[in-house]
Amino acid sequence: MPEVTTQFLLRRTNRRLAEAWSPCPMPGDAQEMVEVPLLGNVSAGMPIEACPSVSHIRVPRRMVRRNTYALRVRGDSMIDCNIFDGDVIIIEQCESAENGETAVVMINNREVTLKKLYIEKSGVRLQPANQQMAPIFLRNSDIQVLGMVMGVVRQGELAA
Repeated sequence: MPEVTTQFLLRRTNRRLAEAWSPCPMPGDAQEMVEVPLLGNVSAGMPIEACPSVSHIRVPRRMVRRNTYALRVRGDSMIDCNIFDGDVIIIEQCESAENGETAVVMINNREVTLKKLYIEKSGVRLQPANQQMAPIFLRNSDIQVLGMVMGVVRQGELAA
């Protein structure tokens, strides 16, 4: 069985998300790794029904903040932000996002998606980071911000 390479990427503040990722070195001490709940999948494409499942993933302690959890990305809508299908994103739970931030958003209390969030006069625009995909336009009352992307765990060929 081939060995799987894992890469941890930490978000640097005050940078566009496409350029914000910095390799997070593997800690030399196993005690510097912590478990965070892996709560299921998030769509990077068309929103999918929220189906929570709980397992855990070990990540370097420096990637964890308060109220941290992880979600596995399904889809290609965030590839221009260097978030790919199969990546696990590390999320800091929060209830709001600034204009242009990449957030996990729940739509109508049923579906979740990962998009860049823009607040506009007519409502909210959920913008993919993939020019091949169209934005989603919604009313403010239709969405709930669940958290902000703070890190990425990448396994396999993309991690090399």
